Amino acid sequence: MTTPARYSRNLHSLSDEECQALAAKHVAVLGCGGLGGYCIEELARLGVGHLRLVDGDVFEETNLNRQILATHFTLGMSKAQAAAQRVHAVNDLVHAEAIDALVTEANAAQLVSGVDCAIDCLDNFESRFVLAHACQQAGVPLVYGAIAGWFGQACTVLPGDISFVEVYGSTSEGEKSQHLKLGNLPFTAAVTASVMAAEAAKVLLGRGELIRNRLAMIDLLDGSFDELPFAH
Repeated sequence: MTTPARYSRNLHSLSDEECQALAAKHVAVLGCGGLGGYCIEELARLGVGHLRLVDGDVFEETNLNRQILATHFTLGMSKAQAAAQRVHAVNDLVHAEAIDALVTEANAAQLVSGVDCAIDCLDNFESRFVLAHACQQAGVPLVYGAIAGWFGQACTVLPGDISFVEVYGSTSEGEKSQHLKLGNLPFTAAVTASVMAAEAAKVLLGRGELIRNRLAMIDLLDGSFDELPFAH
């Protein structure tokens, strides 16, 4: 099978067989905002064949500074639906499934059912912990990322691994994330999401060194990239 011309610039970094493999993969992106929008854009252009796009929110004016899917035309629109429309506009070879829902204990297992990888682009600890538990229970690899101000972090958690949850410990309902204190900048979202998209691609293809059992710490203000090992 010949790789479509739209993927020709993927070749040499990816083989024909890898491009074909990506076309058969299913990825769930949970959260279609700052991180999620960039992840969705990059995975669609890369050629991941099936994207499940989950978000229960709508775009508002405060999203315009950093969320690539937020425009004056999408204000008030479902983030998941806008994401699916963007995927169809960028790559009509990709099937985009939009789900207008927040991640909860009641639906998390269903949201990650049948996918090859889940990507955590959520914005609160409670939902993140619920998603991490659901992925562990379902045996689904999870790519995690978060941003606050100039700082980003990311890692990949395979089934049975120590999770980033162990770093943060338990959290009470309603506890606020650091982004509410430090704000969110557009380039932080773009850089961190690109790291996450690359991690997802490596998971799907089974190649490269994953950011696993450690947390990548990105400081764009100092221009430093460090890591925090997870204790065993």
